[in-house]
Amino acid sequence: MKKNIITIFLIGFLLVACKEHIKPAHIKRFGSVTGLKAEKLNYYKQLHAKAWPSVLKKIKECNIRNYSIYLQKIGNDYYLFSYFEYTGTDFDGDMKKMAADPNTQQWWKETDPCQQPLPETAAKKQIWTAMEEVFHAD
Repeated sequence: MKKNIITIFLIGFLLVACKEHIKPAHIKRFGSVTGLKAEKLNYYKQLHAKAWPSVLKKIKECNIRNYSIYLQKIGNDYYLFSYFEYTGTDFDGDMKKMAADPNTQQWWKETDPCQQPLPETAAKKQIWTAMEEVFHAD
């Protein structure tokens, strides 16, 4: 009896430990860049320090994981780099679902005016410029 309890405990422990390292086989990684207006730097940081729970929930519902935004000053200009992993099977559909969400739309009304798109992206009426992945290692 004692041996069975120990065996069950060890199996449970291993399953929990392994669960943290299992990733879906169809992860697609995305990196993008945009500028940040210097006068909006503090506001942008404040927004993201207290990201809205409803927006974070929608991000997860749309199969986005491991989402990060980084800031870098180059010369006199600020740039944002974003990275996320998409684990779903219908990226365009999930992005449409996100864009239709009223809370996300309101969030973008706060964040978009802070950002300064790169010229080629601004010409397309977009904010973030997609980046090419040139290297990845797990």
